[in-house]
Amino acid sequence: MIAVMSRIYLVTRPIFSEDSFSAEYKKIDRQHKSLRDHVKEYFTCDGKRVKNALLSLLPIIAWMKIYRLKEWLLGDVVSGVSTGLVAVLQGLAFALLASLPPGYGLYSAFFPAVVYFFLGTSRHLSVGPFPVLSLMVGAVVTRIVPDVGPPANITEFEGLTINQQRVIVASSITFLMGIFQLAMGLLQVGFIVIYLSDTLISGFTTAAAVHILVSQLKFVFGLKVPSFSGPLNIFYTLEQIFLQITKANVADVVTSIIIIVAVIAVKEINERFKLRVPIPIEVIMTIIACGVSYGFNFEEIFKVDVIGNISPLAPNVEVMKEGAVDAITIAIVGFAVAFSVAKVYSVKHDYIIDGNQELIAFGASNIFGGAFRSFAASTALSRTAVQESTGGKTQIASLISALIVLITIVGIGFLLEPLPKSVLGALVIVNLKGMLMQFREICYLWTRDKTDLVIWVLTCVAAIILGLDLGLAVGVGVELITVVFRAQFPRCCILANIIGTDIYRDRKDYLCIHEPDKVKIFRIPSPIFFANIEFFRDKLIQAVGFSPLRVLRKRNKALRKIKKMIKNGELQMSSSGIKPTALVPASDKLDDENNTDDLDQPTDFSDLPVQVNWKAELPANISVPPVDIHSLVLDFSAVSFIDISALKVLKMTLKEFIRVDVEVYIVSCDVYIREKMHDCMFFDDEIKTSMFFPTLHDVMLHILTKHPDCSQDSQWAKVEHSPTLSEDTAARHIAFPHFVNKQFAEIASQMLDREYMNHVLKDLVSLVQLQF
Repeated sequence: MIAVMSRIYLVTRPIFSEDSFSAEYKKIDRQHKSLRDHVKEYFTCDGKRVKNALLSLLPIIAWMKIYRLKEWLLGDVVSGVSTGLVAVLQGLAFALLASLPPGYGLYSAFFPAVVYFFLGTSRHLSVGPFPVLSLMVGAVVTRIVPDVGPPANITEFEGLTINQQRVIVASSITFLMGIFQLAMGLLQVGFIVIYLSDTLISGFTTAAAVHILVSQLKFVFGLKVPSFSGPLNIFYTLEQIFLQITKANVADVVTSIIIIVAVIAVKEINERFKLRVPIPIEVIMTIIACGVSYGFNFEEIFKVDVIGNISPLAPNVEVMKEGAVDAITIAIVGFAVAFSVAKVYSVKHDYIIDGNQELIAFGASNIFGGAFRSFAASTALSRTAVQESTGGKTQIASLISALIVLITIVGIGFLLEPLPKSVLGALVIVNLKGMLMQFREICYLWTRDKTDLVIWVLTCVAAIILGLDLGLAVGVGVELITVVFRAQFPRCCILANIIGTDIYRDRKDYLCIHEPDKVKIFRIPSPIFFANIEFFRDKLIQAVGFSPLRVLRKRNKALRKIKKMIKNGELQMSSSGIKPTALVPASDKLDDENNTDDLDQPTDFSDLPVQVNWKAELPANISVPPVDIHSLVLDFSAVSFIDISALKVLKMTLKEFIRVDVEVYIVSCDVYIREKMHDCMFFDDEIKTSMFFPTLHDVMLHILTKHPDCSQDSQWAKVEHSPTLSEDTAARHIAFPHFVNKQFAEIASQMLDREYMNHVLKDLVSLVQLQF
């Protein structure tokens, strides 16, 4: 029965243990499906399942049915044109990161986008080249087909130029990457991305931005620097750049500086004034650079390296074998980044994305793209931001963007042939701003979470020094280690009651608390399993201040000595206790001290007329460690699971406390954990189901009923027996703080009166009837 007034509530109900609660409120006996049922359901086919499968596999059907032609079409067209222009430039630029001729970047901006249009669940992702993936593909390309030295022994490489060999490598790795993504999607393992946290991805992409920046310096300075792969490749590249810095092409340097300054300035204007359609400064500067380069013949006069001819052999199995491990890494990183971006926009625009379907979409996109000579596709953050900010509502914008890229490939691509590579390098560097600014997260993480800071820093440093593939592996390893440490060494604590409430908190965090005498409340804030059960045992012993096993052994040794002394006539038993005899001196030597087989068993008083009071002074200089508590409460509210190994140790630990006369209680234990305890034969003559209680306050009131001395002169909560209730039913009242005024105390007293409560109940019933 609950009465509510002035934001304060009173509760009157019996004190429940789990046994009494189960007797009062019957649990529904649910029938759980067996493995056979699940398999049968999975392979059952009907019209509804076919329809759902088709809608799931082709999300375009769902959003095309709700497409608002008049409201969304114009925005999609404007967004598609704007995004298409950016996609053309980024495709050309990111191809350089993959160590490929620039023209192949256009294929990566076209083929995957078309496939994703039909299969993707995100309405705002702009699918195409992503700088981090391009750099990772480039590392594989330069490893198999280096700038200096012979390529790997691949049969199909015979008679091909170095660029053709590299295209085969990139497309084959992309094709294999797509197979991995498609397989993961079909196997429903999209959850794998949860092991790549936002912190890890941030550190990884920041390191990738550093790699990209260094890789583009050779184009900005117009230097002939060979590509390096493997650990320390970034330092080898920097070494070559500094050795050749005096040979820098002035025209390239000046062009790059102008491009960088102009693009940064206009982008700041776009961000500050929140323009509906941002100024396409990259497109403008590219057109100007192409015109100037063509008009002044930069390629001949200034020896500027231009992108050259933009024109378009099946994926090679031998190459796939060489780069299988890299393809897995690229597949996971590409999907993780794309899924993270997709989640942001799905939350912003209130629609649902499916991780497994996204894997299928990207897998099919990369398989299709790899077959047509494109390289790894994901999503570029800046390009997706342009698509969304310019009014894009659906993947119609991406389709129009792909058409712009197609027009460039088949129609006007020749106009970009005079474009200096230094311009593309400068555009790549400018677009790294957002990724490089992630260095600011170090300060944020330093003040918020030191563990996440360690993950970020180690991932970033490892990726910079060892390369992106090994760096990612190091980051995942560090992240898993932190998870293990957090689960294995959680922060256990002793709880105390907040005075005047039924709330219990860490006693170190509050001043207005009360700890009942001789009672310890130990909170376990983690799952319990084989790796941390000993840690919990040690923390529990530290919290109570004694080892129950040591106390038990000491008591059994003392009892053995007492029995021997009684047998030898050195002690005598009486109703008042054990007393030494006056005639025979006490013996300090104990026979069979090495016989410890029964020391861990419950203390046996069967052959003594009375039990030994271990709290009283013992004769003959016999002493045992003191036990300062009579009740131990374990808070299992945060325990989500427990394994068999932990159950065995927990059972033995609880028995040790019980055998030294400490009452043990477990509260807020999940019902499925209790079922597992039943299945694993956890309960016996010593450990009973009666020790389980639904809430902390229930068990504390139960303890106070058995040990009234705990609540003497305390302000927390007390058990009262109402004359209107049966003697065996204790009413639970939440007491109020001592500073509550007299008027409220009188009202609370009235509310506890049976006649007043009946009156309140009638009013509530009348109110409910009026409402319905």
